[in-house]
Amino acid sequence: MSEAVHIVWYKRDLRVRDHRPLAEAARRGPVLPLYVAEPSVIGAPDFSARHWTLIRQSLVELRGRLAELGQPLVVCIGEMPDVLDALRDRLGALQLWAHEETGNGITFARDKRVRRWCRDHGVPFAEAPHMGVTRPLADRDGWADRWEAQMAEPRTDPPEALTPVDIDPGPIPTHADLDLPPCTAALQQAGEAAAHDTLQSFLYRRGRRYQQDISSPLTAETSCSRISVHLAYGTISMRQVVHALRTRRDELDGVDHEDAGQWRQALNAFDSRLHWHSHFMQKLEDAPRIEHESFIPDFDALREDEFDETLYAAWKAGCTGFPMVDACMRCLRTTGWLNFRMRAMLCSFAAYDCWLDWRRFAPFYARLMADYEPGIHYPQVQMQSGTTGINAVRIYNPVKQGKDHDPDGTFIRRWVPELRGVDNAASVHAPWTMPPIEQHATGCVVGEDYPERIVDHNAAYHHAQDRIWALRTQPEIEAKKEKVLEKHGSRR
Repeated sequence: MSEAVHIVWYKRDLRVRDHRPLAEAARRGPVLPLYVAEPSVIGAPDFSARHWTLIRQSLVELRGRLAELGQPLVVCIGEMPDVLDALRDRLGALQLWAHEETGNGITFARDKRVRRWCRDHGVPFAEAPHMGVTRPLADRDGWADRWEAQMAEPRTDPPEALTPVDIDPGPIPTHADLDLPPCTAALQQAGEAAAHDTLQSFLYRRGRRYQQDISSPLTAETSCSRISVHLAYGTISMRQVVHALRTRRDELDGVDHEDAGQWRQALNAFDSRLHWHSHFMQKLEDAPRIEHESFIPDFDALREDEFDETLYAAWKAGCTGFPMVDACMRCLRTTGWLNFRMRAMLCSFAAYDCWLDWRRFAPFYARLMADYEPGIHYPQVQMQSGTTGINAVRIYNPVKQGKDHDPDGTFIRRWVPELRGVDNAASVHAPWTMPPIEQHATGCVVGEDYPERIVDHNAAYHHAQDRIWALRTQPEIEAKKEKVLEKHGSRR
């Protein structure tokens, strides 16, 4: 009987370092590291060409790193477990290794099919915990302690060598191979090397003003960690980020130079954000239904028959007539990244000002984000739409957000060129307040050079508040809120 081939199935864990399945497989025999480009995943409503650009960059680097260990990454196009059928026919006995994935409904169903295939064919399948998520989880009691225990585990060293398998690794598919359009977005660099460079530059150079700069799209671009895209594709592990962060914080103990205190505050705030990252992923892990259904399903009826396609089109294009909204949307469309507060504002505008059903706009919003993480995306979209039942209803005033976080209008003028001739800071946030003579003088006539406002924010605010609270205060909803809080609420 021939020795089993140990397949390491790569998904959202495109790295060599701190990769437990790879290390475990390498100790046991010949290793076939495998990535499968699955048409069902790539054709999903929440997948875009920019996602494949980042995945492909990561795969190219990963293949090179694995080749240095003795066995390059094998890449196939097809559906799991069909690929496993073909590999079993060719290689004989198999064992499958992977990280657990908290993905969308398509990957969730795919993983169940793979487990069933392994059971039916007698193929051992070992999955390792990932991203600080616990599977299965009965309730949230003790979750933070389990997260800390996962993060405290030693990082797994890469294997010294891989016993190779005689197989053609295959080409890494291009966008055209997968029937995806070319990607023109100006995305940040992907891959394992870039992940560690990005983290180190944040911890030692860029992150000192993290707390002060995180809310403004101007300052957050450099003062935020920018590690989210690497966590999304697993080019760095959550454990690696936590260890590096706490090592840096330990280095500052007892240091009393001028900015050491500010650094400590920034690192503590970032540490808290990492907890929240896994906390939100745990929500989708525990309730996959929330990709398509509100936490409290009664909220689904709020907007489902009132979707305005004209408002939706204006929001998607960044042509709402609200400069901060339009600047943020155009930035996200061009770069794939936007700081958290401005993402929340965009979502709030869609859900409250435009009264759009989150289930309709969430996939489009996901496609824009280079760092799209389903476990964060869907709970956050629901939070900003007021459908969780347990979170505060926060309706962002887009003019106030602009004045607070882009007071001089620098960000707005960068992304909304129609307003570059408007020198007055107040007018650049609310161009409709300019008298006609001033609009002509600045080259920005509202309704001609720049859109009229598509909604009245004050009216929309009161409409949304009234509709949301009328439902939230119903006795039967109060009872359901308690169940949501018990299952998904954080334990402080």
